[in-house]
Amino acid sequence: MFVSDFRKEFYEVVQSQRVLLFVASDVDALCACKILQALFQCDHVQYTLVPVSGWQELETAFLEHKEQFHYFILINCGANVDLLDILQPDEDTIFFVCDTHRPVNVVNVYNDTQIKLLIKQDDDLEVPAYEDIFRDEEEDEEHSGNDSDGSEPSEKRTRLEEEIVEQTMRRRQRREWEARRRDILFDYEQYEYHGTSSAMVMFELAWMLSKDLNDMLWWAIVGLTDQWVQDKITQMKYVTDVGVLQRHVSRHNHRNEDEENTLSVDCTRISFEYDLRLVLYQHWSLHDSLCNTSYTAARFKLWSVHGQKRLQEFLADMGLPLKQVKQKFQAMDISLKENLREMIEESANKFGMKDMRVQTFSIHFGFKHKFLASDVVFATMSLMESPEKDGSGTDHFIQALDSLSRSNLDKLYHGLELAKKQLRATQQTIASCLCTNLVISQGPFLYCSLMEGTPDVMLFSRPASLSLLSKHLLKSFVCSTKNRRCKLLPLVMAAPLSMEHGTVTVVGIPPETDSSDRKNFFGRAFEKAAESTSSRMLHNHFDLSVIELKAEDRSKFLDALISLLS
Repeated sequence: MFVSDFRKEFYEVVQSQRVLLFVASDVDALCACKILQALFQCDHVQYTLVPVSGWQELETAFLEHKEQFHYFILINCGANVDLLDILQPDEDTIFFVCDTHRPVNVVNVYNDTQIKLLIKQDDDLEVPAYEDIFRDEEEDEEHSGNDSDGSEPSEKRTRLEEEIVEQTMRRRQRREWEARRRDILFDYEQYEYHGTSSAMVMFELAWMLSKDLNDMLWWAIVGLTDQWVQDKITQMKYVTDVGVLQRHVSRHNHRNEDEENTLSVDCTRISFEYDLRLVLYQHWSLHDSLCNTSYTAARFKLWSVHGQKRLQEFLADMGLPLKQVKQKFQAMDISLKENLREMIEESANKFGMKDMRVQTFSIHFGFKHKFLASDVVFATMSLMESPEKDGSGTDHFIQALDSLSRSNLDKLYHGLELAKKQLRATQQTIASCLCTNLVISQGPFLYCSLMEGTPDVMLFSRPASLSLLSKHLLKSFVCSTKNRRCKLLPLVMAAPLSMEHGTVTVVGIPPETDSSDRKNFFGRAFEKAAESTSSRMLHNHFDLSVIELKAEDRSKFLDALISLLS
């Protein structure tokens, strides 16, 4: 059931208990976890933190810990499936679920005792009514008593006929209800999408408790930016949520700069920015950032010689010397940096890039360290999905979690270096896919498969990296193709996962259109296609549109998907 009063029904309940936190491996979940950890520290709440990257890990961890805990908090996992069916918990176990995945499973919505959903009601959830989905079995079983009261045989016969007619009517009504239920559930569960960021939900709880700090506000901003960077929410939703956070930023960072209120040198300041849509440009060179931002790379078509020429024309139009553009941003002439945003925006408009600036936030740690929210998202994501073999997934998770604290700036800078590597590899892979025509139209969707032995292919075996690559590839393909029909198609992408097990990761991405509502229908489609062909598939990831598939089943799986979506 939905929790209406987070403070009373959630926080005050767990405050005096030992709780177990299950946290999914995404940046928004990490940020929500940091806010909750800070609150628990304030109130000395005992908790255990367990990172989970998929359903299998969640089930294993739950079996391991279920004897010791009664209260479990799930962050960014658990809302979109029947939790009780998967985990089979004891009757006194209670789950608090804070998850952005939609649609929320109807059993979770209508379970009043064990499942408490920490989900904002103002997201248009459109949950079907209880009576349309559930029906008491007793209704159908009553009326089946028999009457042997010694009355006339003719009366008995009449009553028997009436009962038969009544039973037939009841059966027909039940069949109609079941058919209607199937339709309602299909419409409700057909598309997968994302709701309000979990970090924002947790920050609102901290604000209600009057325990919100500047650090918590920054984590909420990073959580929201993660959703925007990964295209999980619409531009409209992003702008609305930025507006909400902007009010909190003004409240927390408002100082009268007179003699008495001067800020200390090493304090934290958050400010609202209308900044450039260029990745990591303040920690890189402007040239590298322009080449590795998906927005500019796709618009210039940088994988072609003509595209490289257009980039040179763009830089010439701004009047920026190549020597300045190719050195580190921090080393550029101050006179050039002062009006850089305006210069880039003006030239971008001439080259047909109308959305070169975007609403975002930045944080200053003292005078030396300044980060944009998107910088932190890329750094944290790269640390978490790091291909380095020196640690397990849990080690990478802990490292990513630590990088969000201002006391661990060295880890954040390490994350930025990894992010640069990942972004370069992404653009190089996109260039090779487009130049060798690896993106092919399969009828109802586009398909692209990364081969074993492709450079950097192991960087894309993890779900978030592969999803981001797929989204950027689709954007670039839409800019490069002349076929109008192909511009409106979704993309299915496969990358090798494990050589020894012979498995591939498959991701489905919705069409790239301006009016796109970011709803993804591939989760259900993958399920049906695998069912109809008995393909060996594992739905282990919390996003239903990401699956693991046996490599030899790939062709029959794709054939089934084509006939299903045609």
